[in-house]
Amino acid sequence: MEKLRKRWLSLYVENQIGVLSKISGLFSGKSYNLDSLTVGTTEDATISRMTIATVSDDETFEQIKKQLNRQVEIIKVIDMTEMFIKMKEILYVKVKKCTAEDKTSLFQIAGTFKGRVIDYGRDSLLLEFVQTGAKNDAVIKLMKTEFHNIEVVRGGSVGIESISVMDR
Repeated sequence: MEKLRKRWLSLYVENQIGVLSKISGLFSGKSYNLDSLTVGTTEDATISRMTIATVSDDETFEQIKKQLNRQVEIIKVIDMTEMFIKMKEILYVKVKKCTAEDKTSLFQIAGTFKGRVIDYGRDSLLLEFVQTGAKNDAVIKLMKTEFHNIEVVRGGSVGIESISVMDR
């Protein structure tokens, strides 16, 4: 059995109604695992760019790319798996029922993990982190062990090929 591993695709697609649904439907229809999917318009308002993260073996990943390349609405498919890329995701963590001591700890956590406090209430705090998925995983793990009343909202990763040779 081939080894499963994380892979990334970037798609340039026509900015039309139903394209996102069609692409996500392709993944579910073929029972491909879709870890994350983000989409936004590019510098050209008629074109959107999608960043897709999936976990698969080599054979399945080749099938995914072939299926995507057959779609009329897809302009270009880029396999970013082996490229040096800059990739980040956004993470919001709301901590409710905080004490003054909790708030002090949360400001320290934000500083340590390069996050920031973006909203503040009498007994709650909202933090924002824009970093790699692995670093956001670490933040969530820490928050779950330290605080009992948290709410997590996480966006999918977006990525672009690096100009210089650097790691993700």
